[in-house]
Amino acid sequence: MSELLIATKNRNKAHEFAAALNDKQLQIKTLLDYPNFPEIAETGLTFSENAHLKVAAVIKELNIPTLADDSGLMVDYLHGQPGVRSARYAGDHNDAANNAKLLAELAGVPLEQRQAQFVTTIVYCNPNTNQEIEVVGQLTGQILPVPRGNNGFGYDPLFYVPSLNKSLAQLTMEQKNRISHRGQAIKKFVAEYQKLK
Repeated sequence: MSELLIATKNRNKAHEFAAALNDKQLQIKTLLDYPNFPEIAETGLTFSENAHLKVAAVIKELNIPTLADDSGLMVDYLHGQPGVRSARYAGDHNDAANNAKLLAELAGVPLEQRQAQFVTTIVYCNPNTNQEIEVVGQLTGQILPVPRGNNGFGYDPLFYVPSLNKSLAQLTMEQKNRISHRGQAIKKFVAEYQKLK
């Protein structure tokens, strides 16, 4: 049985990858399986750099095939901010504060100038074969002036998808996963990963 470590402490993320890969011969682990694993400093300036930093840190310590992702929101009017700082935009992982800061930054900006993209970069490396995969998923939309919907998390209530006439927080989890940046990136990753077999 082969191993894959997903460089996260988020069980839901691990389940999402496991379901997408659907490989009974693959044992998926996370950093929760290694409670003494040191905190990985995400000092990169791009999602790609942060994902590579996570993969490199795990491979250096454990030397097993590793996957990591980094995601965030890029607002055109704010020159790509909050970007890699999306989760810590207003401090440390506080969704309400992050949303409030984003709305304050965009106060008075008309909807047509509130274009934004959610971006996910996934990086995979197998140190035994030197195989690498890097894929990007992206969802384009606009930032609403007021939150809409009660589902999802993070910036979902403010992220409007024009083709659906809804915010991400107005979608079910299944609907969101079908169109989301993460969902797109995972599909691309699975397609590339299966070619390695």
